[in-house]
Amino acid sequence: MQISCKYSRVLSTLASKAQTAKELGEDRIRSIIIKHLGRDPREILGYGDDAVAFRLDGGKVLVAHTDVLVGSTDILPGMNPFYVGWKAVVMNVSDIVSKGAKPLSLLFSWGIPRDLQGRNISKIAEGMSAAARKYGAYVTGGDTGEAKDLVLAGMALGIAKEGSLMRRSGARPGDILAVTGEFGLTSMGYKILLDGLDAPKMLRKAALDAIYTPKARLREGLVAAKTRLVSASMDCSDGLALSIHCLSEMSKVGFSISKIPIAAEASRFASMHRLDPVELALYEGGEEYELIFCVRRNYWRQVHSAIRAVGGRLYAIGEAIEERKVYHQSYDGSIKRIEPRGWRHFDKWAAPIPS
Repeated sequence: MQISCKYSRVLSTLASKAQTAKELGEDRIRSIIIKHLGRDPREILGYGDDAVAFRLDGGKVLVAHTDVLVGSTDILPGMNPFYVGWKAVVMNVSDIVSKGAKPLSLLFSWGIPRDLQGRNISKIAEGMSAAARKYGAYVTGGDTGEAKDLVLAGMALGIAKEGSLMRRSGARPGDILAVTGEFGLTSMGYKILLDGLDAPKMLRKAALDAIYTPKARLREGLVAAKTRLVSASMDCSDGLALSIHCLSEMSKVGFSISKIPIAAEASRFASMHRLDPVELALYEGGEEYELIFCVRRNYWRQVHSAIRAVGGRLYAIGEAIEERKVYHQSYDGSIKRIEPRGWRHFDKWAAPIPS
């Protein structure tokens, strides 16, 4: 995950006593790191966005993002090593796609445990290559070293037109908030794999497919950028609720959410286990890699049509508001605050790496 939203009200004061990474949490750690880094005046996007961008000749920009897959925190039970490599690529590609950049190349540095079998190294590399080719790029290099845990530290490079570059900041009150897909499948998969909940064969397959073979929304990101009508953009890999709060923080607006697209399988699963499907979609998922856009209301039809024309989907889920709050207004008129909760390192499950 890229250095991202700072939640200034929460993170402005760090504890004076010595604390461990677990006690600090991911957001405070980011804040500490940023505090000690100099701001490069040549970089366009700034801290808090999905990636970094630098101007090139001819009105183009180089967009770069780095993301790391760690075996004990990012590999789910039953995950084939091929799909470990696949996921490592998608994690990196998705963030540059959300800026409207076309993938150019990927680099990976591998931290390899001594007992990781050669056949599984091969499968991971095959998965990397397959995913990179799907998005029109190659894995062109990297580094290898010994580590106690499997570490795949990736960097994705892409090219965009400067006038089409999409940022997390830029949303204004009245903009339509939209997403490129339905939610709930990954949260359903976590419930099955980590909490041991049962599911019929078809529901289980849908959930595991979403987790093991995630997809970056390349076509949607590129065509949305081409319209130059998107006011803010990011991917939803940290969960829908947290992503909406990130856009709120970066654009200095709030959001009123009216309708959340939930996968039919997730709704059925929630009904089976007496779970709230909205809670599943907002908080319990993550790594769905859908894109979330803000679009000026007058231009909604153009952006919606452009994404439909490339085979994608775009669901309007709410609108930006002046008040810096994020809430969900349900069909019965009741209003409920959406909390800034989602995936957080140092506070989640751990799974063994494939040997």
